[in-house]
Amino acid sequence: MHDDLIARAKAWLAEDPDADTRAELAALIEANATKELEARFAGTLQFGTAGLRGELGAGPLRMNRSVVIRAAAGLAAYLKKQGVPHGDDTADTTGTTGTTGANGTPDAPGLVVIGYDARHKSEDFARDTAAVMTGAGLRAAVLPRPLPTPVLAFAIRHLGAVAGVEVTASHNPPRDNGYKVYLGDGSQIVPPADAEIAAEIDAITTLTAVPRPDSGWEILGDDVLDAYLTRTDAVLAANSPRTARTVYTAMHGVGKDTLLAAFARAGFPEPVLVAEQAEPDPDFPTVAFPNPEEPGAMDLAFAKARETDPDLVIANDPDADRCAVAVKDGADWRMLRGDEVGALLAAHLVTRGARGTFAESIVSSSLLGSIAGKAGLPHEETLTGFKWIARVEGLRYGYEEALGYCVDPEGVRDKDGITAALLITELASQLKEQGRTLLDLLDDLAVEHGLHATDQLSVRVEDLSLIADAMRRLREQPPTELAGLTVTRTEDLTQGTDTLPPTDGLRYTLDGARVIVRPSGTEPKLKCYLEVVVPVPARADLAPAHEKATTLLTAIKKDLSTALGI
Repeated sequence: MHDDLIARAKAWLAEDPDADTRAELAALIEANATKELEARFAGTLQFGTAGLRGELGAGPLRMNRSVVIRAAAGLAAYLKKQGVPHGDDTADTTGTTGTTGANGTPDAPGLVVIGYDARHKSEDFARDTAAVMTGAGLRAAVLPRPLPTPVLAFAIRHLGAVAGVEVTASHNPPRDNGYKVYLGDGSQIVPPADAEIAAEIDAITTLTAVPRPDSGWEILGDDVLDAYLTRTDAVLAANSPRTARTVYTAMHGVGKDTLLAAFARAGFPEPVLVAEQAEPDPDFPTVAFPNPEEPGAMDLAFAKARETDPDLVIANDPDADRCAVAVKDGADWRMLRGDEVGALLAAHLVTRGARGTFAESIVSSSLLGSIAGKAGLPHEETLTGFKWIARVEGLRYGYEEALGYCVDPEGVRDKDGITAALLITELASQLKEQGRTLLDLLDDLAVEHGLHATDQLSVRVEDLSLIADAMRRLREQPPTELAGLTVTRTEDLTQGTDTLPPTDGLRYTLDGARVIVRPSGTEPKLKCYLEVVVPVPARADLAPAHEKATTLLTAIKKDLSTALGI
């Protein structure tokens, strides 16, 4: 067993194109670090609907150039099997060779556009992907520098690409990186494409079989970014107020320049920057986790808000596809929950006369359905992830509670933290002109539709088996009561429903409440999504309704934690 492990490690080392991971792996082999080698060679990093995401390092269970080259080669093979025009497999780098079309003229090779964030190794992974695509006879174009993920999602359709790749780990810890794949419709992959790409990756036995020329791909200029910024004009209403003042943090990511350009184009006051977090830094030195939802991540932004007294605080996550919003509540600042922002944006779009389907993930608040229903608009629920939301037919607006909002599906069929920031700032400006705030509008919605209060119980683990054990425990011993409320319906979502495909999750319906439990698709977390709905007959009833909701949510979390056993 030990000899086989060392042999596999040495074989991997012999092919590794990266000096950093070669040195790392050689040191482990030299030290006979069996436990660490087993952790890296016990399998392979699995490609799924989230693409790849994992810790940087040497070996098949880490994110590294060898793993990325295999992933890119698998994607290229999949695209070719789908009939995408391509040149010879012998590394045509001219971009002019292709298959022959029906009229006897060559079809141009299919274009794959590639973006990347500012994490460690992201640019290397993007370059490797471009080389593999070029070597496979496809065309490749790389965005000019680290840019927000929504710019890549926009570029796919804008440039007529057959696929896109974004190298990012979004809001994961600094030691992680990832690989997100989009197809030509501009939305992320879903089954069966993920399994078919994974099968092509598994078929690659050696890196020497993957042609990787040193040139032949295109580095895009700023034209595609300019086109994205031009498209942001469609998000705002003509002649709407643009007066709200903001504090902004990029969370050490790539959002700052694009957001500032979008805000300047729209005519909003220039956001006040959280200087310590404004520039890209892959080590994320001021936060434990570069996620606005994590405790402490917004502390510097709140400090700047106390100093400058803006109308709202805006935060992007590191790849700027998510948008967090904070408001002054009494004497201090607080984050709005993703469900609160989701409802505010929906109400704003309804007021502006938006038509089309309003969609959300099943873990998001049922308030969106009430808002859409009252406005006479279609409403749909999907599985978690914008790969599902973006595919809703006739989509006009989509959101999920994890700070993701799609406010311009014709431009970007994915969550977009830049355009969401524009739209919430337009709403804050409109309310400011009326002497009101976002909190006032939330109160209006509670009186009209009932108070929809949400919370989350999230458990981060080192040992993934704990999550599987907890899910099994709930299936074998499902709760019959939470917070004194009877569980009226239990659904195992692995069976699917009339409207949803199967997924690993459990949904409990209670009298006036709802709970969903699922493993995270991108992090080692078990996530529980809670919602209680409390009627609010009049504005005078808001305070007791909030108290009741808080009490119920606290009790549900306590009882659910006991049922989970972790």
